[in-house]
Formats: sequence, structure tokens, C-alpha cells
Amino acid sequence: MTDASWETLSNQAVAVCGVVYFLALLSHLVEWSALRKLPVSVGSISVAPGRGGSGAVAVAEGGPSGADGADVDEAVERRTNLFGRLGLLLTIIAVAVHLVALVGRGMAAEPNRVPWGNMYEFTLSGTFFIGATYLVLYRRFSLAWMAPIVTGVVLTLLMVDVIWLHEEVAPLTEALNSPWLVIHVVSAVIATGAFTLGGIASALFLLKERAERRGRSGSYLARVPATATLDRVAYRINAFAFPVWTFAVLITGPIWAHQAWASYWNWDPKEVWAFITWVVYAGYLHARATAGWKGRNAAILALVGMATLWFSFIGVNFFVSSQHSYAEGLGESTIVSTRL
Repeated sequence: MTDASWETLSNQAVAVCGVVYFLALLSHLVEWSALRKLPVSVGSISVAPGRGGSGAVAVAEGGPSGADGADVDEAVERRTNLFGRLGLLLTIIAVAVHLVALVGRGMAAEPNRVPWGNMYEFTLSGTFFIGATYLVLYRRFSLAWMAPIVTGVVLTLLMVDVIWLHEEVAPLTEALNSPWLVIHVVSAVIATGAFTLGGIASALFLLKERAERRGRSGSYLARVPATATLDRVAYRINAFAFPVWTFAVLITGPIWAHQAWASYWNWDPKEVWAFITWVVYAGYLHARATAGWKGRNAAILALVGMATLWFSFIGVNFFVSSQHSYAEGLGESTIVSTRL
């Protein structure tokens, strides 16, 4: 295949995976909307990682009594399980096609390279790792309840990426042409995907706690896990992501900086904000381990960490002058990262 053919394949794969993510989102919305036909009580819906490994939503108690009520419950449960499995299958297909888009992007360059040459490619990779990390942790943390939010977030970021950040394939800049690109960026985007999932769990914790405090828990919030479970899931995911982020920011990043700029640390805005993210999450984990921080305070701190993470990932390139970014052409609004 020619370079142009690979680029066309990549662009088509991005479009296809966007459509499949959208279908997965619709499937999960249908899954959860079907549950509105059942009476909701706190704790009445549990996420069952079994049931054929689908992770579908299972009705625990609280349905209508009697034979007719049992038939209605059974029909609703079959429908929710069907659309839950369909949504999961579509998400798997979307992530696989997403990977094809990344491979095609790298193969389209001359010479062939990893697909991390500009903000379009970084964001394409970041969204892929959000979806892939979700699937990897799906069984371990029973994340079926997170499905509509994850697919919605990935779809939204992909739309932003295609509409506002798209760049033509080009050779790597000199600063990016290093073996450390693979090591540094892979660890950074894996941590970014995990931290984003942890942030989603923390946001749901705050929303559910607030709704319960006001006695107005909505249909979706009533069926996600209890606040204690959300708090625990967020902590475990963030605890997994933190050492990966440490490896990216404090080990591989400085080594690469020394190779490119003859200095391990330059106090560049990108480096500073990545370090701020590390400090926030270090404080989050330390507070939980030593001061017993749980619940609301921990969730707020985790969301602050996720905000600094995404500002470091994208915001610095648009709003701050940095060694890690440059403008392509006079008057161009697109900022292209030269190193994550």
C-alpha cells in the first residue's frame, strides 16, 4: 500500500470507529432506559460481572410482585442484558478499529513511524487508551455501569480531534525522532486513560452523594454502585495509574529531555504542569493512606488531578508558550505538540 492509501485507511477507520462508538453509546442508553420500567430503590440494581462475562445489569430485588410482575421483570432483564452485551461488543469492535486508525496513521508517514507526531495523533492515541483501559479493567472492577459515560467521552473527544485538531501526515520533528518517544508516550497515555476512568468514578461519586443528600437520586445514579464502591473503584484505578505516570513524568521524560536539550529538567510549562499533576495525585494517595481521606474530599482532589492532567495534555499547547509546542504557520490556530 502507498502512504496515501494508509492515510486514507486511517481516516476511514477513524470515521468507522466513531460511528461504532456512537452505536455502542446508543445501545447502553437503551439498556439503561429500559430499567426505568422497574421501580428503583437504592442498592436494588447491582453490576454482575458474571452472566456469561457480559457485565450486564442484573435486577437484585424491588421488582413488582406476582406472576405478571415477574414476567415483566424477566422481559426487562432480558432486554437490558441483550443491549448491555451488544454495547460491550460494539465497544470492543470500536477499539479494534481505533487501533487500525492508529496503525494506518503511522504507516502513512515516510519513513514509517509511531503515530504521535502532533496533537491530532496524540488525542487519537489518548482516546484509544481510554477505551482500551476501560476494556482491560472491565471485569476486574465490574465497570458495566460506566459504559455510557466512557463511550460518550471517547466519542466527544474524537469529534473534537477530527474537527479542530486534524493535521496531514508529516515526518517526525527532530525532537520527536527518538526511541524514548515510544517509552515515554505509551506510559503517559496509559496513565491518562486510567486517570480519566478514575475521574469519571469520582465525578459519579459526587453526583450520587449530592442526589442522595437531597433525596433526588435519578434513575441512572440510583443504579450505579453505592458511593463507597465508587470511592473504592476510583482509588484503585488512580493507584494503578500513579506509578505509570511517575515513570512517564519523572523517569523517561527527563531522560528524553536530556537527550534532546542536554538538560534533565527545564521548568518548561509542559513539564511543570505534568509535575503538578503528579503532586496532586501523590497528595491524593498519601491523604488516603495516612489521613484516611475518603469520600467527598478525595473525589474533589481526584478531579483536580484529572483537570491538571488534561490541561497538561492539551491546554498547555494552546494557551502557553512551551518548548513542547510550536505554531504551524503565521496566523494558524492549530498548535502541534513536539513532545508529550
